Amino acid sequence: MLIGGTRMLRGRVARYCLCAVALALAGFVGPQSGAQFTDPAAVAASSAMSIPQDDLIQPEALNKLLTGRERLIVLQVGSHVMFSQAHIRGAQYAGPGGQPAGLQLLERKTAGLPKTALIVIYCGCCPWNRCPNIAPAFHRLHELGFSNVKVLYIANNFGADWAQKGYSIETGG
Repeated sequence: MLIGGTRMLRGRVARYCLCAVALALAGFVGPQSGAQFTDPAAVAASSAMSIPQDDLIQPEALNKLLTGRERLIVLQVGSHVMFSQAHIRGAQYAGPGGQPAGLQLLERKTAGLPKTALIVIYCGCCPWNRCPNIAPAFHRLHELGFSNVKVLYIANNFGADWAQKGYSIETGG
């Protein structure tokens, strides 16, 4: 009886392990693997649509701020290739916000800044509703305690919504 019971117990443990692995794979696959979220709450939190309207700034308004006397920090949270091709004059590269390494770079770039500093982040890699970088960067800055974070609303992409409008850019970096 004990031998048969041991086999049955091993079979249950094996089935349990297989089920746990299957559930883990089916329930959530993180963005670092290149797959999409399957958890609706995770999708909503990672979407640019999760950023409150009051925290958005339009390109024209940011351009005016940059030519004024207000002190602000502008951080690009998209790809480095895009940043080196063209970015807002004076912006700093802060890593792709949709990747753990990018969020770590964002943390390093903002370390030591006053929590009330005006920080404007932008990406511009793709249309607003498909950007993988802006929402994770925005939410991470709030988790770090920053209270004055604005997000540049780029409806289509950086080229169309900033550069082609004649706003100040620079290359390299």
